[in-house]
Amino acid sequence: MPVETGTDVKGDAMEELRNFHISSLEDEGDEQDEEVDGVNNGDDDDDDNDDDDEHESVTLGFVEKPKNPRFLLRHFFPSKAGGLPAWLDPINLPAKGSSLCDFCGQPLQFLLQVYAPISENESAFHRTLFVFMCPSMTCLLRDQHEQWKRPPEKASRSVKVFRCQLPRSNPFYSNEHPRYDGTDKPSGAGAQLCSWCGTWKGDKVCSSCRGARYCSEEHQVMHWRSGHKTNCQHPGISSVPSSINHSTDGFSSADVHKVASKTSWPEHEIINEDEADYDTEGSKDYENAKSLVTGNRVDETFSSLLNSFEGDGDRKSWATFQERICKAPGQVLRYNRDAKAKPLWPMASGRPCKADISKCSHCGANRGFELQILPQLLYYFEVKNDPDSIDWATIAVYTCAASCHGSLGGYKEEFAWVQLSSPSVIVP
Repeated sequence: MPVETGTDVKGDAMEELRNFHISSLEDEGDEQDEEVDGVNNGDDDDDDNDDDDEHESVTLGFVEKPKNPRFLLRHFFPSKAGGLPAWLDPINLPAKGSSLCDFCGQPLQFLLQVYAPISENESAFHRTLFVFMCPSMTCLLRDQHEQWKRPPEKASRSVKVFRCQLPRSNPFYSNEHPRYDGTDKPSGAGAQLCSWCGTWKGDKVCSSCRGARYCSEEHQVMHWRSGHKTNCQHPGISSVPSSINHSTDGFSSADVHKVASKTSWPEHEIINEDEADYDTEGSKDYENAKSLVTGNRVDETFSSLLNSFEGDGDRKSWATFQERICKAPGQVLRYNRDAKAKPLWPMASGRPCKADISKCSHCGANRGFELQILPQLLYYFEVKNDPDSIDWATIAVYTCAASCHGSLGGYKEEFAWVQLSSPSVIVP
């Protein structure tokens, strides 16, 4: 992720960020001690009691409104939440079936992406994880039932994770590091995207103007009803940004929202901090000054969830979770790809065991925990606290321990485990 210092960004900021597990590039092997093993041997069940005081090296993710949205474009290798995805491989996007909610059939909405290269893996010099979800709480409740299915049963999901990785030498980006001086550009154009959502590949073309493109019939209808019906019949009026007509390059979320869907979550940049920095004396005052989510706000949100828990196990687990989270209440993401890393579970119930985490469907390797997404993100997304609004206790992401690559680029689907505050509530 780029670090901004006024209007200029110094190149050595990249080296500093590479020391974290979620970071922008710059590491030629000098920081091997900072990197994690990257292979999860699967010896420990995730439902074991992990409420001990042994804290692993965890990188925390916080969100900020981008000072320069241009730095969230794909050739700056950003970590970001909301807005539009900055596809790492801009051409070979996930297949249409993977881009839909398996319950309602609607295109999934972009939640966040994390740039997480692996220095010891040449094929993962660039590596980004993308998380998408259906904004329907009804679908997420149904997802709770499906995620327990084990192969050969195929689970239907409303939360999906895609991993993309590239070697340093690739068709899309320069071998050199970004300079942040206005001269950085990607190598070549990307896929033509949906004129409504700006997220998924636009395989369908408006039969009238032949300019607007869509990822689905649903988005074509939405765009038509929102004004494209009139605009496409007048050559001098366009309801499609020219940049979207051509590729994934050179536009930000704001460009899309001028004429298309306004349902994307607000765009934020994700910045990194080491959790250990908040264990030192005085860190609480620093965090209170830094965070947009105050401790009182977090307490209010967490208390509403606590009231829905049943049993002493859940309450004990929640107390441990809250104690650790409140050291840095603004965090929205926790990252640790260590082989023995586990999520910080809010509840004792509803945790998966290792048999519940499916193996990589591409190489057969075990999947290991890599990151979790916290409900504080919904505060920054301005999601209302209504009964029907999307909500979760945590979303844990598991990825191929070998980070297999196969062919160059493309996207491999990984595994997400969603824990809700009321895991017993299932919609058939």
